[in-house]
Amino acid sequence: MDTQPPSSSAPAVRLFLALWPDDAVRAQLRARREAWTWPRGATPVHTAKLHLTLHFIGNVAAERLPALADGFALPFTPFTLRFGHAELWHNGIAVLSPHEEPQGLLDLHARLAGVMPGLGLQPEQRRYRPHVTMARRAAGAAVPQEGPEIVWEVDRYALVESRPGSDAYTVMQEYT
Repeated sequence: MDTQPPSSSAPAVRLFLALWPDDAVRAQLRARREAWTWPRGATPVHTAKLHLTLHFIGNVAAERLPALADGFALPFTPFTLRFGHAELWHNGIAVLSPHEEPQGLLDLHARLAGVMPGLGLQPEQRRYRPHVTMARRAAGAAVPQEGPEIVWEVDRYALVESRPGSDAYTVMQEYT
């Protein structure tokens, strides 16, 4: 992805667009994360960081934040995500995937990708694989049986800042 690195003197922010769970969904995601058996060295994702990424943006100059926040404001139709499929990807990433990819999710992802070039950003070209990351460096983890389905009524998405070393992300803007 071609993120536009800020000049060395300009403050930068590291951004992504995400579906941001409410407290009830976050608690269910946490319970599913705790159902895994993690190997030594695995790093489970902190509960406050559980989310579903729509688009990774990367580092941009902080001065661009207002324009980006306005540019990502798109109307969308709420939809339902049904989660429950635990997977361990080949690179040691433990994820929880939706049982299916609802059209509302795919439409929102595509529409956000469509506005990125006009904002000076390049969307990722690889196939979109919606998931919630449960842990990293998890090769060898015991994948749990299918658990209770998590029903996530999606009625918003967010522009989020990631700060290296922080136990939480900062929601910069929510869109409903």
